Amino acid sequence: YAYWWADGVYTQLRAEDDPRMCLLVIIGVTAEGKKEIVAVTDGLRESKASWLEILRDLRDRGLQEAPLLAIG
Repeated sequence: YAYWWADGVYTQLRAEDDPRMCLLVIIGVTAEGKKEIVAVTDGLRESKASWLEILRDLRDRGLQEAPLLAIG
């Protein structure tokens, strides 16, 4: 990917036990300009552990090259 956008998106479907829960979303853009959903999972937006988990999962599923730029 040329770059990624990464953000936490809040919805009305939050877990009752933790109102900080959100969807962690990573959208990648290829060198040709095509946007693709790289990952979507639940987690805490401001949590280093949540973001590390999603990145490690991508690595474990075969992602071999990091994007040239990541925007959060």
